[in-house]
Amino acid sequence: MNAKILVVDDELYIRNILDFALESEGFEVITAADGEQALQKALSQVPDLIVLDVMMPKLDGFEVCRAVKAKEETRHIPVILLTARDKEADRRRGEEVKCDAYLTKPFSPNKLAEVVRSFLDPARQV
Repeated sequence: MNAKILVVDDELYIRNILDFALESEGFEVITAADGEQALQKALSQVPDLIVLDVMMPKLDGFEVCRAVKAKEETRHIPVILLTARDKEADRRRGEEVKCDAYLTKPFSPNKLAEVVRSFLDPARQV
């Protein structure tokens, strides 16, 4: 599976874990360290899926997700919010900005890879 995944997190350590975990599953990974970079890369490189932290500088993950889902050229991209924010209000906000999945930290790299694969499986596309 050569799908391109955009991984966005302001913590280098988390980006590196995600990059390693997803590349070892056969995905091409591009990264961004803040919301502005994420939006730029989503528009310029049009990834197959975005894994997005919520609490970031410049634009938070909710704002990035809302912008991605609002643009014709990127609205089809599944967005997985991966965040330490686990309150019900945060999950509702994720739904409001049309995220496709909401996962909380700490996370299992295997579980994340499973969720990513579920969105990229051609048999899932209806």
